[in-house]
Amino acid sequence: MNNFFRRTLTGGWIVIFVMGGFWLHPVSFFLTGLVMLVGTQYEYYLMIRNTGVKPQMVSGITTGITAYVISTLIASGTIPGKFFLLLIPMMLIIMVVELYRKQEKPFDSLAHTFFSVLYTAIPFSMFPFSAFSRTGLESLISHGNITFSPGIIIGFFLLIWANDTGAYLSGISFGRHKLFQRISPKKTWEGFFGGVVLAVVVAWLLSGWLGVVDKTHWVIISVIISIAGTYGDLVESMLKRSIGVKDSGTIMPGHGGFLDRFDSAIISFPLVYLFITVFG
Repeated sequence: MNNFFRRTLTGGWIVIFVMGGFWLHPVSFFLTGLVMLVGTQYEYYLMIRNTGVKPQMVSGITTGITAYVISTLIASGTIPGKFFLLLIPMMLIIMVVELYRKQEKPFDSLAHTFFSVLYTAIPFSMFPFSAFSRTGLESLISHGNITFSPGIIIGFFLLIWANDTGAYLSGISFGRHKLFQRISPKKTWEGFFGGVVLAVVVAWLLSGWLGVVDKTHWVIISVIISIAGTYGDLVESMLKRSIGVKDSGTIMPGHGGFLDRFDSAIISFPLVYLFITVFG
C-alpha cells in the first residue's frame, strides 16, 4: 500500500480512537487515557531494553497505571487526595526489588524505570482532572449526575493536530531555516510559525463550542501547545537518536508508535493544565 494512503488510513483511525474515546463517555475517557499511558510506557521500556539496560517494566507500568487510576478516582470525587500517598511505598518497593535483580548497572535500571513514570504516566494522569468537575462540551452518551466535560481534552488534541498540520504545510511550502537541525533536521522555523498560526485560528473558531474556558484562554492554550508540543517532539527525537531507532514502535503503520504520536501531548499537556488551573 502506498505510504501516503497508509498514513492517511492510520491517521483516520487515530482520530476516531482519540476523539471517540475521550468524547463518548467518562468510562471510555478513562480507558482511552489508560491505553495511551500503557502504550507509551511499554514502548519506552522496550527501546531502553534494546540498549542493554533492563528497567523494571512490570513495576514501572503498574506504578503508572496506579497513578492514573488514583487520579481518576480523586478527580471524580470518589476518594480524597491523600490516596496519592499510596505511590510512595510503590516507589520504595521498586528500589528494594532492584537489590535482588543483580543488574550490572542497577542505577541505570532505576533511572529509566522512574523516568518513564515521570515522562509518560504523570502527564496522562492529569487528564482526568481536566474533565471531571468541569462544565462545557458534553459527552456523547449521558453519564448521570457526574459533572464531566471532555472539552479541554478534545480541544487540546484538535489544537495539536492543527499545529501539526500547519507546521507540515508551511514547512514543505516555505521551509528554509532549520529549527533544531542536530535533533530534527526536517523541522524549520517557517513550519513552526505556520503551526502556531493555524492553531490560534482553530482555537479562536472553536472556543465557543468547546467551552470550559473563554476564547482568550483557548488562544493562549493554542500557543502553549504549539511551543511545548514542538519541544515534546524534539525530546522524543532526542531519545530515539540516543538509542538509534527511527520509530518508537510499529503499532500505527506509517505513524510509528504511541510515543511517536503522543510525544507532543506528553510535554504540552502539563503546561496547559497548569495554565487552566491557575488562570482558568
